[in-house]
Amino acid sequence: MTAGSGALAPELDIARWFNSAPLSLAALRGRVVAIGAFQMLCPGCVANGLPQLQRIYELFPKEAVVVIGLHSVFEHHAAMTPVSLEPFLHEYRIAFPVAVDRHDDPAGMPVTMARYGLRGTPSLLLIDRQGRLRLHRFGHVPDLAVGAAIQQLLDEGEGAIPPVGQEGEVCAVGGDCG
Repeated sequence: MTAGSGALAPELDIARWFNSAPLSLAALRGRVVAIGAFQMLCPGCVANGLPQLQRIYELFPKEAVVVIGLHSVFEHHAAMTPVSLEPFLHEYRIAFPVAVDRHDDPAGMPVTMARYGLRGTPSLLLIDRQGRLRLHRFGHVPDLAVGAAIQQLLDEGEGAIPPVGQEGEVCAVGGDCG
């Protein structure tokens, strides 16, 4: 996928929602969307990814920035069911919307994870007000960098043209392509 080409981010394919009615990226246009892919048994997700999403959810205005946790299970399927996820979200006091990524093959790669070409968890996606993927990162991204990227997307407004990378590159906010 080429971010910045004007192509819209792929729609989410969700089996179940927690903390929210079903959401769609099309309905969220006009707002910046931060999506954090995670798994309950992922130490980096529990230590960094989910707390970071919670901070984004608490710090940015809800009418401008939407946070979505994407529970994308690609291993240990039997241990990470929605039944297990519900008390996990309660115990960790996760208040933002959480989507359970749908599987075509119960033992395979989740649909949304495959659509975005995610390599694992935690992963962070930022989608601009026009619905275009602007940041695609695997692993921990420092809070200051994430906050600056979100603020830049907010400052661009609704008519901004994102940076364009070479075919097949994903560009971060500010034009960092790679």
